[in-house]
Amino acid sequence: MQFKTLEDYVGHTPLVRLKRINAGRNNIILAKLEGNNPAGSVKDRPALAMVMQAEARGQIKPGDTLIEATSGNTGIALAMAAAMRGYRMILVMPENQTVERRQTMRAFGAELVLIPTSGGMEMARDIAQRMCSEGKGIILDQFANADNPLAHYEGTGPEIWEQTEGRVTHFVSSMGTTGTIMGTSRFLKEKSPTIQIIGCEPAPGAQIPGIRKWPQAYLPKIFERERVDRVEPVSQAEAEEMTRRLAREEGIFAGISSGGSMHVALRLAAELEDAVIVSIVCDRGDRYLSTGVFPA
Repeated sequence: MQFKTLEDYVGHTPLVRLKRINAGRNNIILAKLEGNNPAGSVKDRPALAMVMQAEARGQIKPGDTLIEATSGNTGIALAMAAAMRGYRMILVMPENQTVERRQTMRAFGAELVLIPTSGGMEMARDIAQRMCSEGKGIILDQFANADNPLAHYEGTGPEIWEQTEGRVTHFVSSMGTTGTIMGTSRFLKEKSPTIQIIGCEPAPGAQIPGIRKWPQAYLPKIFERERVDRVEPVSQAEAEEMTRRLAREEGIFAGISSGGSMHVALRLAAELEDAVIVSIVCDRGDRYLSTGVFPA
């Protein structure tokens, strides 16, 4: 008998139907529970893929130092992958990220470089690049690495198609690095060009972890606008309220970006009839307890 290792349990996450949050008009809303991945988020897929593909190409080898700019979930996933595969991991991130995220990264053995909140992810990316240029490590670069969307083209997309038996009509995802929506869109559109791909971006003033609207100079290189049929804004209040509703009414304990994409899925359902809408639940709610989004 050959026993499985942790890598074998990345992906193949559940797809569950909402039962109490009413979609109306005979619509079905399905939540893809990416928090069931080993390190707790959708980012486990591209993190492991980027490490293993870089190994296969001979770009990195165990013992090397990896550097990555992150706002949280990719950093946690890369820290897990680095621990599994034998790498030193340095993560550059804004200091306002939740204590739960920072502690989880350190638990996996990662070293953190915290930057001022005012610098945001743009500064984090610049500093990571500078450290790489100084020879302090190798950047896999989730924002430009084709292995990021490829992980979703080969994993998330086929899973959704199979789990819905090809009935999916709409796919909704928050947009950060955009790897999830790019890879999944590519696969689903190849199966059926009529499937609608909806991306979520923050409304003006919203600061929702995992959902970004990038300045043009920092737009992820993996992003292809033509792969998204519609972009919907979501406010801070909308995302947080839906996050609480998912926990209270569906038993789905999720993060704030998941609440944002689910709010958009419900907004979409109000316009449709007989639709099968799949929304990505990016991670688990235990990473956000210190934000105050949940009642104390």
